[in-house]
Amino acid sequence: MSRESNKSKRERSHQIFDLLSQEYPDAHCALEHEGPFQLGVATILSAQTTDERVNMVTPKLFVGYPSPDDLARADQVDIEKLIHSTGFFRSKAKNIIGFARGIVEDHDGKVPRTMEDLTALPGVGRKTANVILGNAFGINIGVVVDTHVKRLSNLLALTKEVYPEKIERDLIQLFPQDNWTILSHLLIFHGREVCYARRPQCQLCMMSDLCPSATI
Repeated sequence: MSRESNKSKRERSHQIFDLLSQEYPDAHCALEHEGPFQLGVATILSAQTTDERVNMVTPKLFVGYPSPDDLARADQVDIEKLIHSTGFFRSKAKNIIGFARGIVEDHDGKVPRTMEDLTALPGVGRKTANVILGNAFGINIGVVVDTHVKRLSNLLALTKEVYPEKIERDLIQLFPQDNWTILSHLLIFHGREVCYARRPQCQLCMMSDLCPSATI
């Protein structure tokens, strides 16, 4: 694959996307949420922990603080108690309160719909902004690169980069813009179901003939 032409890589990428789409027709955002505000909070909380853990915490959090205005006025210690099990709870509490305050003070209580406005909010980097834009608003600005997407993109030789923003740059050159959001979910589902980090199940992978890292 080291001498693979750009045209060949794009063709292989399209085959990979088609196979993943057939295998995981129900691929979706695993963070449970109702609306862009909840999705933003959940995504901030998901750093360095699992989506399952976040989904255990957010129901009680959103009952007590259902709107940006509610969370913006929250006591940080109270929030820390609610999200403690997600890890890094002090910085996360500060960030989600700041996120809510930014929405209230700068955007009339509505989550903004641009990368520039979102990344200006506390706790929101490009990855979180891509999650919100793609999943809450259907706006494909980029590709969400989490640990699964990073690992599988390298295994599949879709990129040689190690930094998320550089991986994202390579992926958006290979896949149509309409597919950018769902691409992340497809790779994440495959990473959780078949291509495990410690022991990839290459014998069960429908993409083994397209993957230079396959062991079969």
